[in-house]
Amino acid sequence: MHLGMDIGGTKVETVVLDDKGKLVWQQRIATPKASIEQFLQGIIGEVHAAQDWAGEKLSLGFGLPGAIDTATCLVKNSNIQVVNGHPLHDILSDYFSQSVAVANDANCFALSEAIDGCGAGHEVVFGAILGTGCGGGVVVHQRLLTGPNACSGEWGHNPLPHYSPEHDGPSHLCYCGQHNCVESFISGSGLVRQFRLHNEGRGTAEELVLKMREGHPQALALWRQFRNQLARAFANVVNTLDPDVIVIGGGLSGVDELYSDLSAEMAKYIFGGRCVTPVLPATHGDSSGVRGAAWAGEQALQG
Repeated sequence: MHLGMDIGGTKVETVVLDDKGKLVWQQRIATPKASIEQFLQGIIGEVHAAQDWAGEKLSLGFGLPGAIDTATCLVKNSNIQVVNGHPLHDILSDYFSQSVAVANDANCFALSEAIDGCGAGHEVVFGAILGTGCGGGVVVHQRLLTGPNACSGEWGHNPLPHYSPEHDGPSHLCYCGQHNCVESFISGSGLVRQFRLHNEGRGTAEELVLKMREGHPQALALWRQFRNQLARAFANVVNTLDPDVIVIGGGLSGVDELYSDLSAEMAKYIFGGRCVTPVLPATHGDSSGVRGAAWAGEQALQG
């Protein structure tokens, strides 16, 4: 059986899957983040709890925000500050005396959908998370691509294609230090930022979607702008990677109006003017991340 752990900024979810991907055990705790020692104690304790329940050795996969620096093997860019600068993979592998997987949470999402989600059976799957931020992952032949810079799939920090102040509003400085990143426009926070520019500094993504569905002209115009920005960003992915399928997760993935004729909108910006790439909501929804961690752990144990 396979243990997957989704380590987030507020909670840790641990699951055990059988070989067919059926959920057989699940537990959640608040993320221990007062210190690296407390963090490790909590994570290791959850693994022991799952192994005690299973009564056998499990493959182990851990997903978290951030990445493993390929040069130093240290965690970087995680919003769980206590893990940054620590060799989390090596610590866990040494402690449990087995190969483990420690992967970016967006990569775990993409792997889950490629193995037994809506990307199953496809050779190249691009997973995009449209949540507070804008993460992504690339899976080829059911194996994650990470790359020598550990940033494969980080499409959210490319510049928004065909950006113009007239169409997209004033230039925006992303927290990463670059201007007009994709994440600044098509993430949940990016959509809210644009909504508030036109709504006296107020509003949420849910309110915008509701107003759009009610036919409010300003909300409809902003939604069309958002969909066009999303189409431009996905077209850039197609022009670079040309995946067999694009899978969307995160809070915005549940908005049905996101998908209608999106491929046709993308085609306007794709070399050749044609797009047959399906864009689909994630099969496993919010569970994709923790399931992907479990599959990554299985692959790490198999070698």
